Amino acid sequence: MTETFNILLVGDIDGSPGRDALFKWLPSLISEFQIDFIIVNGENAAGGFGITPEIVEGFFQKGVDVITTGNHIWRKKEVFRIIDSEKRLLRPVNMPAGAPGFGYGLYEKKGYKVGVVNALGRVYMDPLECPFRAAKEVGRKLKADGALMLILDFHAEATSEKMAMGHYLDGLFSCVVGTHTHVQTSDARVLSGGTGYITDAGMTGPHDSVIGVSKEKALRKFVTGMPAKVTVAEGGVALNGAVCRIDPVTGHAHSIESIIRASSNGSL
Repeated sequence: MTETFNILLVGDIDGSPGRDALFKWLPSLISEFQIDFIIVNGENAAGGFGITPEIVEGFFQKGVDVITTGNHIWRKKEVFRIIDSEKRLLRPVNMPAGAPGFGYGLYEKKGYKVGVVNALGRVYMDPLECPFRAAKEVGRKLKADGALMLILDFHAEATSEKMAMGHYLDGLFSCVVGTHTHVQTSDARVLSGGTGYITDAGMTGPHDSVIGVSKEKALRKFVTGMPAKVTVAEGGVALNGAVCRIDPVTGHAHSIESIIRASSNGSL
């Protein structure tokens, strides 16, 4: 089998339980899957909403290569201290012109150039620029700049929109991974053009919850219709993500598989 470049993509990290889960299982995942490059979605890493410079630095110290985000990127004002200088922290590429930060980046690892793009869906989400055109445009630019492998984190609500994006970029991108719903899907596969795809990588954080939120708070809102302050749950902590094995010469995916790591007793 041709040597592969193995990329780990970790689904939405939710609060301190998610950060703890990442730090607990990352070393063993790197060893088990011979990981070459690590991408994590960190838009919920600070108390469930947003991310801070301290959390960003903590991820990098543990070996993370790129942090993607989504619709909650601006929820912590501290992020503005680094968003225009830290090129390894991405916000959605299809935000209107003038938005601070970077929507994509070109990174070099082990002698290979890897392009990473972050895009935000529009179905049931804020109306931004077209994510399809934006992703394809910057994907072609990154290819022209020498990127042999391209990865997209498509932070979107609708499964149909995510699937459409996978097929739209099939053959251009090495891997298209959906994030945002916090529920891992069971459809990891390599599309006909050689793109690894999964609709949602899932959530890294407290799974004894309602997509990371305290069950009691979420149930009160659903059952009574009354507002409830959202707080991150604590129990049933797990790591969700995917591993994509890519031919670094062709840029096509050999395989993609979903991964789940959880403690037997539900705690760390």
